[in-house]
Amino acid sequence: MSCVNYECLNVRVSGGLRTPRLWMGGGGPSWLGPGWDVKSVTRAQRAAHQARSSPHSPGSAPPRSLSVAALRAPPCGSNMSVVRRGSAGLLLLRAGVWSRRVVASSASPRGPAWLVPSAVAWGRCLPSAFSSGPRPADTSLFVPLVVQPAVGSEEDIGAELTQSLDKNEVLKILNKFYKRKEMQKLGVDNGLDARLFHQAFISFRKWVMESNALPVEFHIALSDISYGAGHVDDIFPYFLQHSRQIFPMLECMEELRKISDLRFPSNWYPEARSMQRKIVFHAGPTNSGKTHHAIQRFLAARSAVYCGPLRLLAHEIYERSKGAGVPCDLVTGEERLFASEEGRPSSHVACTIEMCSTNIMYEVAVVDEIQMIRDPGRGWAWTRALLGLCAEEVHVCGEPAAIALVRDLMFTTGEEVEVHTYERLTPISIEDHALESLDKLQSGDCVVCFNKNDIYSISRQIEASGQECAVIYGSLPPGTKLAQAKKFNDPSDPCKILVATDAIGMGLNLSIRRVIFNSLTKPTMNEKGEKSMERISTSQALQIGGRAGRFGSAFSQGLVTTMHRDDLPVLKAIMARPLEPIQEAGLHPTAEQVELFTYNLPQATLSNIIDIFVSLSQVDGLYFVCNVDDFKFLADMIQHIPLNLRVRYVFCTAPINRKQPFVCTSFLKFARQYSRNEPLTVGWLCRHVSWPLAEPRNIRDLVHLEAVHDVFDLYLWLSYRFMDMFPDALLVRDLQRQLDSAIQEGVRNITRLIRATEESRGGVPHKQGSGEDDSSSADSPNRPTQTQGPDRTSGTGYRRKGQGTKNQGPGGAADMRIGNTTLKAVKGGSLSEQLLQQGLLTQQMLNQLRRELARDKKSRGNAEGDDGDGDKPGHRGNSPGDAKGSRG
Repeated sequence: MSCVNYECLNVRVSGGLRTPRLWMGGGGPSWLGPGWDVKSVTRAQRAAHQARSSPHSPGSAPPRSLSVAALRAPPCGSNMSVVRRGSAGLLLLRAGVWSRRVVASSASPRGPAWLVPSAVAWGRCLPSAFSSGPRPADTSLFVPLVVQPAVGSEEDIGAELTQSLDKNEVLKILNKFYKRKEMQKLGVDNGLDARLFHQAFISFRKWVMESNALPVEFHIALSDISYGAGHVDDIFPYFLQHSRQIFPMLECMEELRKISDLRFPSNWYPEARSMQRKIVFHAGPTNSGKTHHAIQRFLAARSAVYCGPLRLLAHEIYERSKGAGVPCDLVTGEERLFASEEGRPSSHVACTIEMCSTNIMYEVAVVDEIQMIRDPGRGWAWTRALLGLCAEEVHVCGEPAAIALVRDLMFTTGEEVEVHTYERLTPISIEDHALESLDKLQSGDCVVCFNKNDIYSISRQIEASGQECAVIYGSLPPGTKLAQAKKFNDPSDPCKILVATDAIGMGLNLSIRRVIFNSLTKPTMNEKGEKSMERISTSQALQIGGRAGRFGSAFSQGLVTTMHRDDLPVLKAIMARPLEPIQEAGLHPTAEQVELFTYNLPQATLSNIIDIFVSLSQVDGLYFVCNVDDFKFLADMIQHIPLNLRVRYVFCTAPINRKQPFVCTSFLKFARQYSRNEPLTVGWLCRHVSWPLAEPRNIRDLVHLEAVHDVFDLYLWLSYRFMDMFPDALLVRDLQRQLDSAIQEGVRNITRLIRATEESRGGVPHKQGSGEDDSSSADSPNRPTQTQGPDRTSGTGYRRKGQGTKNQGPGGAADMRIGNTTLKAVKGGSLSEQLLQQGLLTQQMLNQLRRELARDKKSRGNAEGDDGDGDKPGHRGNSPGDAKGSRG
């Protein structure tokens, strides 16, 4: 009989208890209790006794189907060694905080073959656990520093000891050194591959040839080589020293590799590892009620946190909690709302997932849309929440495709996953025919497009047919999206058709009867930042199509179809495919890791540091490094601005759309103003965005208003990180509400804006006094045209067409009211009078300027008279501004 002995070595997992599962011969499984600790030795002995007493013939093994689940794999990255002594096999599993030793004897010299860990889990651990070594660094990212040659008046001691060097002879010696294969090989041994060796030699040769005085030892070595008393290889120590000067990373490569080692992210959160968490996975398709069940537990808990991907979702849970009588705070990157009037934190928090705290203890945590853990840009936030939230219960909601990955991730922390599956509450089906014509649209239809131009085109055609439609796309402010959704859902509103992008996939409750895909391709970005047009995935098709027939809406069944006939069979094939299991979770370098990296490379740019970090980073089969192109883009933009590392890092994590020039320009100005230690007040911001803005007259104006809204978002985001430098968050939020109202009005009239844009592009003149401005298309797309006339600012803070003042400055010539605060602007009078009142100009300075201006006018008048010009001074042109310009 085969004898299996178990020696359990205190397998506590940072406060949590691991439950190993072993198959004992043919007698079936034996569970070693729900937990291991010092008191569990007797339980382990009892399990071993059961194993000895189970019938098992020598050399036999359990059924093959049990081999995969036989022994659960140790955490990824752990060390495993197998030592064989005769007929006994010793399997030692170590994982830092827990270990388990299994001694098995069998008639087979190879030991019991069925003691095999899960094939899937082990296979994904192997790349990091048993790799031959770290991958080589991408040396193309190493930017050489400049070493200045010694060109001063220093005394050349080497020349005094020997004699002056012949530069031509030195050049020959250096070139001979470069060509020697032995030196190149020696360079490789010291971290200099062919690329670095070449770059280092170019710098070294320039330094030698341009220096007036070389170090004494090096001078003597060159002199000896030139007279045949030395060998050219004697140059290598000096060359290597120079190479390490221009490539400082060569001397600290091991330290850099350790800092960028991302193989054990679960160890980044010691607070979470110190407790035994219960992980509950609510798996199901869209409209299955999975999040509802998690939220019920959220509301019933003593303390809880909800983590969602969108502000809209966080705001929905915030409102839902208030409606249930549960005090709840709202925390997003741009907003903080407290249930308590005194501003005291509540026991419940609804937040966007990037804003969740990994230090606060909760009874329940809800992580929504867990499938986004694979997102190339934001996946790191879900990984951080899943591994780091300090909660007794962590409820995870999302697609079933994420179950296997979550189990593998939780295995590395020693935590079990309890899975609850849900079915869709209402049926959904794919129609047998495509729509093919917008004339066939019916009440409750939603046309889904994947670019904004299609949104404009289709909405224009729909309204041309006499029907109203609502419009939703990603760059709209949350308030505008909600207003459009409310308009579409309202039974009494004549708007019964929705035109939207995939932004409807989550965060909005919509009463949709049928989803119509206008196209099945959309722009995507992979982990490397490469963009391409690809067909939507099964996950995306189910997420978007599943919005039809929402439970509790007017439609008890959801329908899905396509606009074009050729796309319909493709859509059916896509939605019929099973969901592909999610393989990897995203990671992102933390501020602490980047800071440690910078200490070793103090002269490198932040963008270059991130590049080197990613190239040296090591991850196991469960993780990938998220795309950092946006971070690097912002880092390069503000590299020339003097900021300390922490501030620079925070600025580079700001969530902005780098495709919008006006937003990028504002970001740059924010950073520059911060570097000057000058607070960014609401007055400064109003001047920057030219507030108040004109109402949109075409699509370009509307796009600019959306960009200004993003600038306000950026200000608010920074205000919660640098409160002293961005002090007017409340006032800016009032401005943003007014701006949101103007954008909503523009979206309601989007067909008129589209028509105005088409007419301006086609050269169709606008009628005088019609309110349309044919010059708007020629203006900068970053700024809507500001009209002239008496200042009659509307209650929303926007000048209507034909309103405003001619010389109204960026802040407006009239008083500007923001909430309960009035920003005083100097009224009336010339520029000189305004400067005097503001204390920027004294009367003496003004008198001096007037005398100088009079002399200049007189001298210009004499010169013009001599030239025989018929125009009199002061009467060039007949613009009204010239007649007024002489004052002051």
